[in-house]
Amino acid sequence: MRRVLTMVWAASAVVLLSTVNAPSASASPVELYNQAQGSFKEGETDDGLRNLDELLKAAPTDADALALQAIWADFARDEKVKARALSELDKVAPDKVAGVEHVLEAIADAAATPPNPFPSLLEPTTAIVVLGFGLLPDGALRPELVSRLQTASLQAFAAPDSPIIVTGGNPQNGITEAEAMQNWLEEHGIPSSRIHAEKKANSTVQNALFSTEIIDSIGADSAVLVTSANHVRRATADFTIAGTEVVAAMATVSGILGQLPPLDKEQQLGMYTDATRVFGLPATR
Repeated sequence: MRRVLTMVWAASAVVLLSTVNAPSASASPVELYNQAQGSFKEGETDDGLRNLDELLKAAPTDADALALQAIWADFARDEKVKARALSELDKVAPDKVAGVEHVLEAIADAAATPPNPFPSLLEPTTAIVVLGFGLLPDGALRPELVSRLQTASLQAFAAPDSPIIVTGGNPQNGITEAEAMQNWLEEHGIPSSRIHAEKKANSTVQNALFSTEIIDSIGADSAVLVTSANHVRRATADFTIAGTEVVAAMATVSGILGQLPPLDKEQQLGMYTDATRVFGLPATR
């Protein structure tokens, strides 16, 4: 009897688990979209794609859902679903197809590019963009951010005519990351006239979007990024998708050896999540 009960319980558990993330028959397209985005963020790609399948049955011309489906089908290595999504997207928003293809190309290129600790020779129209890192509660720089700034200083002295953008909000004790970075650079011999502070960004996505606006506004046409070794690929993809030509990405030395191999698909999860945000697909509706 105990064995029978155990078998019944196990079978019930399997059924329950198989339906936890299944799309609800009564869910609206908005709910299905949000469920899909939540699943993708957690790495539950199959669940997210099932949500989008259900959404597109009810709203087959939803361009955001089709673009999202194509991007995450690429992550899942499902070429059939990706091709179908792009074909349907071409019927309702052909301009978006090129954007999706640009997103996927940017991720693939960035994932295969190793971090580089050496400065580059730059044209004066190439901006040096230093990405922020959370400050201590008293507003002081964390050691990793100091490493980024030291690396940026090497690049700045190697390219003395290039403008510098420091990007980061997240204020602590009344000072933003960008302000703290600007202060450090000025204290270490970088003229304030070279530095442009982007003080609003709270994520790598916003670093890319807001810095791209500054790059355009100051007449620069490209950028070299400066960040940590384990952040280079993600940042490069985000800035490329945002519309900045990334000619180089300089990494801090700390941890660089472990970051030299190309990233496999599972390691690219955050890059895909970021990419959809930079591309303009909302996290929730």
